[in-house]
Amino acid sequence: MEINYAKYSDGLVPAIIQDTCTNKVLMLGFMNEAAVEKTLELQKVTFFSRSKNRLWTKGEESGNFLLLKDLQVDCDNDTLLVKVTPVGPVCHTGADTCWNEENSTSNFLQQLEDIIQQRKESAAENSYVASLFKKGINKIAQKVGEEAVEVVIEAKDNDENLFLNESADLLFHYLILLNAKGYSLKDVTNILEQRHK
Repeated sequence: MEINYAKYSDGLVPAIIQDTCTNKVLMLGFMNEAAVEKTLELQKVTFFSRSKNRLWTKGEESGNFLLLKDLQVDCDNDTLLVKVTPVGPVCHTGADTCWNEENSTSNFLQQLEDIIQQRKESAAENSYVASLFKKGINKIAQKVGEEAVEVVIEAKDNDENLFLNESADLLFHYLILLNAKGYSLKDVTNILEQRHK
């Protein structure tokens, strides 16, 4: 990939940040060669901040990282398209995009999958997710079964709040099980899409 940094007097090329799941444009930043190298190294989007006059990894203070999924250069080699999975809000205002837009529920599920992966890797002692992974696949599968039974029980009653909360618990633990087996929700939705065709 050849990037023409010399086209701009400051050596900074525009970087359009796009959500890989929703295709929404999230923000615009600027990168020099060092920022691109750091982005590829960390797999987290890093810009050159003109206000800070240094490299700046998005989320380094807030924890709202942009996880790199793909990086492309345009036909003139002077603008980047950076496809990401955002972890948390992108804009400093708390919005999902710098145009104050909210992302879809499916994107939140992808964010949740990324959070599950991070907690699995960190193996923090106070993390519920990490503790489940530590107990192994049998415990994770058992937890999915327990949550499924609770959903069935609540489905027979008329307490909407309990039913929805148990449904959320089931989905959350199912995502953990998918991760433990080396899969993601996308692998399951791909099968559903193929069946639909």
